[in-house]
Amino acid sequence: MAKQERALRTREALIKSAATVFDRDGFSVASLSAISSLAGVSNGALHFHFASKAALADSVEDAAADRLHRLIGMREDGAGNALQLLVDTSHDLARRLADDVVLRAGFELSRQQIRVVSRDLHHEWHQWVAAILERAEREGVLSAVSPEAAAASVVAATTGFEVLGTHDPRWLSDRTITRFWQLLLPRLAAASALGDIEAAGSRTSVPASAPGSGAGGARPVRTPGTVRTAGAAGKDRGGTAP
Repeated sequence: MAKQERALRTREALIKSAATVFDRDGFSVASLSAISSLAGVSNGALHFHFASKAALADSVEDAAADRLHRLIGMREDGAGNALQLLVDTSHDLARRLADDVVLRAGFELSRQQIRVVSRDLHHEWHQWVAAILERAEREGVLSAVSPEAAAASVVAATTGFEVLGTHDPRWLSDRTITRFWQLLLPRLAAASALGDIEAAGSRTSVPASAPGSGAGGARPVRTPGTVRTAGAAGKDRGGTAP
């Protein structure tokens, strides 16, 4: 049992190290020796667990997908309408992308599509967003816009924040995501529901240390700033916007 636990810890260390090197250098430039060195294991130990760099990348994407699925499932049983769930989860995703190198590298690998077999995290995110917007339509909190069109806009924007955030972490700040929703919600939400939706996220926001967050590999610290939320019961949030 102890041997199996050590093997599991070594595998997890290699996945996180691979994500860190992929995030820093890119998949094509990343070397297995750099990954094994960062993980504190020999090249032989690396090859015992992973036959190739592509196999490591597949495991990073799988680990990132697991984090994404946990993240989007955290609030499913919570109170609030579907649009608030979408807003809250988009804030959660931005925070995780800024702080979790495995999630960040998984999205980057998925976007590059440079390997023969790879999963598409952006498509999985798109599917969830579309399903939540269809739920919002059933709840009567979505305006006349179609769920499909709304999902395309939300995914395009959040994917853009993710890409821009690789160069400037302010694109993943709470303030940037809040401003996005302040602009979109008046078009997206039914008039009767708009006043009940907090663009900065609800007061039940999941903390950064929540299970499944995979904290580690954070981007540089953001410069503080303040923005007022949408809605009558708004609150202030820190963060800067580009």
